[in-house]
Amino acid sequence: MAVQTVPALFAQRVVVGVGDMGVSNNPSITLSTYALGSCVAVVIYDRFVRAAGLLHLMLPDSKISPAKAAVQPAMFADTGLPLLLRALTGMKGNAANYRIFLAGGASVLCGNDNFKIGERNIQATGAFLTSMRLSVRYTALGGTSNRTVHLNVATGAITMKMPQGEDTFSLAD
Repeated sequence: MAVQTVPALFAQRVVVGVGDMGVSNNPSITLSTYALGSCVAVVIYDRFVRAAGLLHLMLPDSKISPAKAAVQPAMFADTGLPLLLRALTGMKGNAANYRIFLAGGASVLCGNDNFKIGERNIQATGAFLTSMRLSVRYTALGGTSNRTVHLNVATGAITMKMPQGEDTFSLAD
């Protein structure tokens, strides 16, 4: 019989869907998002207050559908990123302590991707973070593979899965 710790008994996974966002300061939570293709995951972690956020943005600019942005702001880089930062501030997160990881922005369509959504998502995300004077610690951007990302709120550990394998690292150090 396997022995489990009390935190392990209460561990929960919060799945962040496409065009959605999740934030938590509960150490029993793992924030996860699946099948990032051209979408970009923005993971922000404040290691001092152990507040974490994960945004799964789908498109770079809300101007293409202001009505959709009003209902689902996390879908777009220009409306989702400010929403994520406000949510983390509400959990006592401090921008000076943020560790940021970006994943996705791949070109997963067969053939030529004329719309270059992945590239545009990466550019919009980078431009916004630069304008806010936030630096990115780790990236796994571009290419042609999809990615799945898990963030352990208690430890800041990231696990990223791709068809080629798995990578792990920490936003806490």
